[in-house]
Amino acid sequence: MTAYCLAALFFLTLGTVYVKGYDLVKARSPEYLPQFYLIMATIRMLLVLTVIGLYVFFSDDKESSTHFALSCIGMYAVMMVVTLSLRH
Repeated sequence: MTAYCLAALFFLTLGTVYVKGYDLVKARSPEYLPQFYLIMATIRMLLVLTVIGLYVFFSDDKESSTHFALSCIGMYAVMMVVTLSLRH
Protein backbone atom coordinates (compact mmCIF):
# COMPACT_ATOMS: atom_id res chain seq x y z
CA MET A 1 0.00 0.00 0.00
CA THR A 2 2.92 2.33 0.71
CA ALA A 3 4.16 1.93 -2.86
CA TYR A 4 0.83 3.17 -4.23
CA CYS A 5 0.85 6.21 -1.94
CA LEU A 6 4.39 7.03 -2.99
CA ALA A 7 3.44 6.56 -6.65
CA ALA A 8 0.49 8.94 -6.23
CA LEU A 9 2.78 11.50 -4.58
CA PHE A 10 5.30 11.00 -7.40
CA PHE A 11 2.64 11.72 -10.04
CA LEU A 12 1.34 14.71 -8.11
CA THR A 13 4.87 16.11 -7.99
CA LEU A 14 5.44 15.47 -11.70
CA GLY A 15 2.18 17.18 -12.60
CA THR A 16 2.92 20.17 -10.40
CA VAL A 17 6.41 20.59 -11.85
CA TYR A 18 4.97 20.46 -15.35
CA VAL A 19 2.26 23.06 -14.67
CA LYS A 20 4.63 25.44 -12.87
CA GLY A 21 7.28 25.00 -15.56
CA TYR A 22 4.71 25.61 -18.28
CA ASP A 23 3.63 28.84 -16.58
CA LEU A 24 7.25 29.97 -16.25
CA VAL A 25 8.14 29.23 -19.87
CA LYS A 26 4.91 30.80 -21.12
CA ALA A 27 5.59 34.00 -19.16
CA ARG A 28 9.28 34.36 -20.03
CA SER A 29 9.71 32.91 -23.51
CA PRO A 30 6.57 31.41 -25.05
CA GLU A 31 8.37 30.55 -28.29
CA TYR A 32 10.01 27.65 -26.41
CA LEU A 33 6.73 26.01 -25.32
CA PRO A 34 6.91 23.22 -27.93
CA GLN A 35 10.45 22.31 -26.86
CA PHE A 36 9.43 22.48 -23.20
CA TYR A 37 6.51 20.15 -23.83
CA LEU A 38 8.64 17.60 -25.68
CA ILE A 39 11.38 17.66 -23.06
CA MET A 40 8.94 17.32 -20.17
CA ALA A 41 6.99 14.56 -21.91
CA THR A 42 10.22 12.63 -22.42
CA ILE A 43 11.39 13.19 -18.85
CA ARG A 44 8.02 12.16 -17.41
CA MET A 45 7.87 9.02 -19.52
CA LEU A 46 11.44 7.99 -18.64
CA LEU A 47 10.86 8.63 -14.93
CA VAL A 48 7.64 6.62 -14.91
CA LEU A 49 9.25 3.73 -16.77
CA THR A 50 12.21 3.86 -14.36
CA VAL A 51 9.94 3.75 -11.30
CA ILE A 52 7.96 0.84 -12.75
CA GLY A 53 11.15 -0.97 -13.73
CA LEU A 54 12.70 -0.55 -10.29
CA TYR A 55 9.56 -1.79 -8.55
CA VAL A 56 9.31 -4.83 -10.82
CA PHE A 57 13.02 -5.56 -10.44
CA PHE A 58 13.02 -5.42 -6.64
CA SER A 59 9.60 -6.99 -6.07
CA ASP A 60 9.32 -10.66 -5.25
CA ASP A 61 5.67 -11.02 -6.19
CA LYS A 62 4.80 -11.03 -9.90
CA GLU A 63 1.12 -10.29 -9.27
CA SER A 64 1.81 -7.18 -7.17
CA SER A 65 4.32 -6.02 -9.78
CA THR A 66 1.69 -6.33 -12.49
CA HIS A 67 -0.88 -4.44 -10.42
CA PHE A 68 1.62 -1.71 -9.60
CA ALA A 69 2.70 -1.34 -13.23
CA LEU A 70 -0.91 -1.11 -14.43
CA SER A 71 -1.75 1.39 -11.70
CA CYS A 72 1.22 3.55 -12.66
CA ILE A 73 0.29 3.43 -16.33
CA GLY A 74 -3.26 4.45 -15.41
CA MET A 75 -2.01 7.31 -13.22
CA TYR A 76 0.32 8.40 -16.02
CA ALA A 77 -2.58 8.52 -18.48
CA VAL A 78 -4.70 10.53 -16.03
CA MET A 79 -1.80 12.91 -15.38
CA MET A 80 -1.33 13.49 -19.10
CA VAL A 81 -5.03 14.22 -19.64
CA VAL A 82 -5.26 16.53 -16.64
CA THR A 83 -2.10 18.52 -17.42
CA LEU A 84 -3.04 18.88 -21.08
CA SER A 85 -6.57 20.00 -20.24
CA LEU A 86 -5.27 22.51 -17.69
CA ARG A 87 -2.82 24.12 -20.09
CA HIS A 88 -4.32 23.85 -23.57
